[in-house]
Amino acid sequence: MQKLIAQLSRLYLPAGAFSQEALALHVLGQTTLAVNLTTDDGWTRAMLIPFHKVDGGEEGQHWHQLCALAQALQTELGLPAPAVSTSSVNGYGLWLSLKAPVPTAQAQRFLELLRRAYLPDLDPGLDAVGGPVELPPCLNLSSGKWAAFIHPGMGASFADESGLEMAPPFAGQAAFLEGLHGIGEAQFVQALAMLEQSQGAPVSGLSANPAAGVAPGMPAAADADADTLLLRDATLEDIVKFLHARHIEPTFRHLMR
Repeated sequence: MQKLIAQLSRLYLPAGAFSQEALALHVLGQTTLAVNLTTDDGWTRAMLIPFHKVDGGEEGQHWHQLCALAQALQTELGLPAPAVSTSSVNGYGLWLSLKAPVPTAQAQRFLELLRRAYLPDLDPGLDAVGGPVELPPCLNLSSGKWAAFIHPGMGASFADESGLEMAPPFAGQAAFLEGLHGIGEAQFVQALAMLEQSQGAPVSGLSANPAAGVAPGMPAAADADADTLLLRDATLEDIVKFLHARHIEPTFRHLMR
């Protein structure tokens, strides 16, 4: 459990936002914290993009939207792979981590430009920078289901029904996070500038070393890495291999809902 808490703190939580004891109770399902990704003075180092199942929409539409955006983040904007979660109620979450905090307004601007560029039909209220958010793994005390990080290749299996019936294993949750990296400052600045230019908007008064970023349309360096997010239907062998690489012996609780 401590390894999982360390990964959550490394990637998403504001420094000092919660005690180790409070986070332990949260991941154990004994309480469910209302987590705000923004500090009181208006900075954030994480962004959650929720994808909700829409009544009357095409089957799996929200999953396909998530896949499209996740791939664009990596192959077009040159950003590291995000994490994927299934919510406890209705849909998925795409989690972006920043190595250094940015003003909340800038994070909201980034998400709005993402929506315009890649998901123009999605509800403009897609960002959850201001929180509170459902931080996996956690138990929804109303539905009795768990939100959890998932292997991207398993995502389509949650299109009809979100959430887990039982608590996900701590080791498996940590394994899904430990290979992920935060977005570097130069990467974020360049991606924001690329999005602004693509929308014909004035580029923010930010600067970065172009050599530190990725040229438009070119895949990120991480795309060649084994931990790159590959959004497809994974086989059981794929998922077992993924867990074995992290020295985790899979059980049915790792592999099934």
